[in-house]
Amino acid sequence: MPLDLEEQEQLDQFKAFWQKYRNLITGVVTVALFAYAAYSGYQWWRNSQALEASKLYETMVTAIAKGDKEQTLRAADDLQKDYARTPYAPMSSLVAARIASDAGDNAKALDYLRWAAKNANNDGYLGLAKMRLVSQLIELGTEKDFAEADQILKEKPITGFNALWLERRGDWYLAQKKMDQAKASYQDAWKTVDQVKEFPEEARRLLKVKLDAVGGVAQ
Repeated sequence: MPLDLEEQEQLDQFKAFWQKYRNLITGVVTVALFAYAAYSGYQWWRNSQALEASKLYETMVTAIAKGDKEQTLRAADDLQKDYARTPYAPMSSLVAARIASDAGDNAKALDYLRWAAKNANNDGYLGLAKMRLVSQLIELGTEKDFAEADQILKEKPITGFNALWLERRGDWYLAQKKMDQAKASYQDAWKTVDQVKEFPEEARRLLKVKLDAVGGVAQ
């Protein structure tokens, strides 16, 4: 059926438009398809990574139950190396740090904590790693350790960790027998605790003990 004049004119306009912009349109569509394919591939990769990481973490948990320190730490190392972008890597590093510390291997414990404090992509694990790293450094108590702890405490607190940040600063002062500064930090931490409903009661009591020890008053 032949086209009428209006339809023919519209067709000619479309042909002219396509001739002028076809490369741009094709390019945009191609980019969109590549973006979708990349996103779909990333989603598959992330799910696959999480599944494999969870299996390796289960192996680590089994090793812990058996008291197999070597296999436990090896699993944590593999999670760091192969599945660093999953939550299982920092989680296993925190566990491995505790096991290494309990075994008297402070250097290894610090390595795990430093890794988690640098690589954790979850604020909870990141804050916990930094606070445990600071505690470990304060406990070791060399000038170098104090300096490293000081640098961490000068960072902006992770959301939800403000009170613990202040408490660790108090610990840092106390370990160096700077009692007035320790008291001030503990008092600031105590005031901040009331703003954190999730702050564990046991942790609150521990902070109160520290505050009392330096002659502070809970307000």
